Amino acid sequence: MNVRRVRQDFPALSATPTRPAPVYLDSACMSLVPTAVLSAMEEYYTEYPGCAGRSLHRFAERVGERYEGARERFARFLGRRDPRGIVFLRNATEALNLVAQGLPWRKGDRVVISDREHNSNLVVWQRLAAERGVRIDVVPLPDRGPFDDSAMDEHLRPGTRLVSLFHTSNLDGSTLPVRAIAERAHDRDARVMFDGCQAAPHRAVDLERLGVDFYAVSAHKMLGPTGIGVLAADPGALEDLRPLVLGGETVERTTLAGHVLRPPPYRFEAGLQNYAGVIGARAAVDYLASVGLDEVEAQQRALNASVSRALLADPRVHVLGPEEPGERPSIFAFTLDGIDPHDAALFLDEGYGVMVRSGLHCVHSFYAARGLPGNVRASFYLYNDRSDAEALVRGVEELLERVPGGRFTGTSGATAGSSPRSGPARRRAAGSRGAASRSVPPRRRAGPGRAASARGSG
Repeated sequence: MNVRRVRQDFPALSATPTRPAPVYLDSACMSLVPTAVLSAMEEYYTEYPGCAGRSLHRFAERVGERYEGARERFARFLGRRDPRGIVFLRNATEALNLVAQGLPWRKGDRVVISDREHNSNLVVWQRLAAERGVRIDVVPLPDRGPFDDSAMDEHLRPGTRLVSLFHTSNLDGSTLPVRAIAERAHDRDARVMFDGCQAAPHRAVDLERLGVDFYAVSAHKMLGPTGIGVLAADPGALEDLRPLVLGGETVERTTLAGHVLRPPPYRFEAGLQNYAGVIGARAAVDYLASVGLDEVEAQQRALNASVSRALLADPRVHVLGPEEPGERPSIFAFTLDGIDPHDAALFLDEGYGVMVRSGLHCVHSFYAARGLPGNVRASFYLYNDRSDAEALVRGVEELLERVPGGRFTGTSGATAGSSPRSGPARRRAAGSRGAASRSVPPRRRAGPGRAASARGSG
């Protein structure tokens, strides 16, 4: 894969007269968007800005073709034989909620999750437990080493209706054996749902081969726009779901006395759709396919291995998840003894232009159970190159030198007696002195609202 050529397709990575090209290592939160996706969305608004399936004019016909073409494209990309199993929603969270709240639960039915699920695959089950008597069985996952799928057996108790797990963890980049888990669940007459947000953008997924009933992805993690998610389901499994929202596009006909729903997937796509977003998401899938997911994964493995070799030699750097970088290719999650993770993220951004994520990563339950304050997460994607990895390493090394062992005041320290690294002095990172020296929660740089809540929301 020619990463230099790929980078040219992403406007956000361009240097300006006042700013060098950024080092973006936060794709697990949100990926960047290539020009091909932006052009596809602009084309909708400039060339055929109509409503699909409502009018008979040329705009409506063309957008309808593009919209259904996107459904077929996602089916092929995710390994679904029947495009009628593809439902367009706002994001993966809505897809997970559609299944969770759409199934006809009975009091005492069980759902199996892991102990490190994203909030989107935890909170909804807690609500169903409180309101409908659903029982939650939690499978503990190992911090190191592969997951033993036989460990599922003791949790697949009578009454288990659904197993709902991540495919690849946004916490540490580890991946579960989906096919083995699905086979064990189906043997007990339970269906399976996987959160594929961190897997589908980075590796080839064949849902028919894996035997997955429900699979959720978000376009904004796979080069697409925000506000588009996909539930890729077995069409038969969709028949059992109750729509969350009813109205336009969901019904065949209505009278003042009642209505008849359209078949899946249309009964789940209420109201006017985000046509530009769906068309843009299809362009994103086309782009990924043209590059090749095998190439994407190989590039990530190489970068993660390089960063791991350089940083894990320091005893103050601790990786979260598998020690072998090949088992967490897209994510390098770490803590630094004596340095608050938010301070580390600010230091890297202000001093080196390296953008990472810090905090609880929407897996609050994992950190609460262990009494941890959070960590730093660098995540790689197809547009990252060796210079990005080197910038991350240089920034972390300087930060460790400037906050030597025994002189910190932060909340994450564990090795106060550590010695600073030897070697030649590095340049001081402009704008980062405060964060490096005080190791306390960083100042808020955003106003009230979601942008200012990163520390609390993870």
